[in-house]
Amino acid sequence: MFVSGMVQGVYYRANAQDKAMSLGLTGWVRNLLDGRVEILAEGDEKKLEELYEYCRNNPGMSKVDDVVASWEKPSGGFREFGISYVD
Repeated sequence: MFVSGMVQGVYYRANAQDKAMSLGLTGWVRNLLDGRVEILAEGDEKKLEELYEYCRNNPGMSKVDDVVASWEKPSGGFREFGISYVD
């Protein structure tokens, strides 16, 4: 998912991480240099849909303008859900 709006500096990554972990999903969330947040999550499809709905409904102090999601085949390469950082 790519999330745009006021989503940096408002604990959006931490809120998304907490929600993903509570759903038993794996992957990561990170801030992008252009002001968006990127989320890569793997797990049960219904749980992924729940994360998507959560992320688009302004968790915490954020103001989400748009969420663009794409569905891909899972890699299975993640053990947990963490916060990642752009190089």
